[in-house]
Amino acid sequence: MPNLDEDTAEGFDRIWKRIGEPGPEPVDDRPFESFFSIFPLDALAGEGFDLGCGNGRIARSVAPRAGFLHCIDPSQAGLAAAKAAMDHLGNVDFHRAPVHSIPLADGSQDFGYSLGVLHHIPDPAAGLRSCVAKLKRGAPFLLYVYYCFDNRPRWFRLVWRGSDLARRVISRMPFGLRAAVSTMIAATAYWPLSRAVRVLRRLGVQADNIPLAFYADHDWATLRADALDRFGTAVEHRFSKSEVEAMMTAAGLRDIRFSEGPPYWTTVGFKV
Repeated sequence: MPNLDEDTAEGFDRIWKRIGEPGPEPVDDRPFESFFSIFPLDALAGEGFDLGCGNGRIARSVAPRAGFLHCIDPSQAGLAAAKAAMDHLGNVDFHRAPVHSIPLADGSQDFGYSLGVLHHIPDPAAGLRSCVAKLKRGAPFLLYVYYCFDNRPRWFRLVWRGSDLARRVISRMPFGLRAAVSTMIAATAYWPLSRAVRVLRRLGVQADNIPLAFYADHDWATLRADALDRFGTAVEHRFSKSEVEAMMTAAGLRDIRFSEGPPYWTTVGFKV
């Protein structure tokens, strides 16, 4: 059964058309370092896959470290941008496909990852099982899905509930209006809050509980893209830490470890 929401997929295709490929500046490895801090980097020497690569923002950091990387995404525009950004590399292949029909042989991959993707499909648990099926025994899989702020204070969760009400309205607008509103949110919320956190950290002030603190060191293009991702997408699942662990265990992963820092919840497990 297809595990893809067509409206969500079309929205992401428009997002990648609007954003395009990553800029010509040197690759920013900070997102890679945040996500892969718990990942066994020696596994990258083999053959693996990026499920939901988008425009290749993370894959650009992974590919030079990998033996071979398959970039998989249902978005034609996303793959076109990823290919333009990595076409000079000889160890990357690109596949236009959804998670329920990954075009790789079962048990063939030395590693895999899916970052910020499975929470946007109808059945995240089934999507994870589809990914794990492609791994060799003992191969690591890195997962990041939206969390339900189970490690945050109550006031933080209340702020999120307000933003989620806004998402439910914005995500149903025509795409042009959706993009304009999310860009305004990036400019009036993401940018000032993230930059305030940057200043506070330089002053030695603990600011991790400020909303959007994760974006303190991210550029404007990332803020704009993630605001559109966050507020422009109708399908969104959120998970507690225990729910992520249960989902990974049910998919056939063991030795599950969570990152102690943001982004939450980033976790790695190894195929049984």
